[in-house]
Amino acid sequence: MSKQWTMVVTIVAGLVLGAAALVRYGPKLEGIEIGKRAPDYAAVRLGTADSVSLREYTTGHVTLVNIWATWCVPCRAEMPAMEQLYKELGPKGLKIVAISIDEGSPADVRAFTTELGLTFDIWHDKSGDIQRVYQTTGVPESFLLDKNGVIVKKVIGEHPWSSPSNQRVVAGLLGGD
Repeated sequence: MSKQWTMVVTIVAGLVLGAAALVRYGPKLEGIEIGKRAPDYAAVRLGTADSVSLREYTTGHVTLVNIWATWCVPCRAEMPAMEQLYKELGPKGLKIVAISIDEGSPADVRAFTTELGLTFDIWHDKSGDIQRVYQTTGVPESFLLDKNGVIVKKVIGEHPWSSPSNQRVVAGLLGGD
């Protein structure tokens, strides 16, 4: 066997061994699925400019976590329904945390939310790392969590959050009718 083929075989064997080691000993990624606890994540809360832990902030509350961006047309279309749901069920304990993945200034995100008259919590994750942690495929993507932080509903794309069926689901999680 020539030196070139020996080198090729050595490289391929090294790659196979490395891949096998990663699979066996590498970090285990849990799937983001209904019935599993949502992962914790920290982002900047626009109202206070503090870094806030999602798990700490939402523990004990039914929470809608929405990952979005100001440039996303379906996100803009979905926000009024989220605001309506919040106005209906926020006083009964619902929290909505909408986490913007915009790379720009928090002022741009604030202007967007002011324009739409949003009153629920807006957080900013300039790094966009929440997309990796929550394994999203795009924006908007939403996760409805029960009071224990367990995912009970996952929605990819724009969703009619204020519909009667969604209001019933959230009210049921809150302990209401």
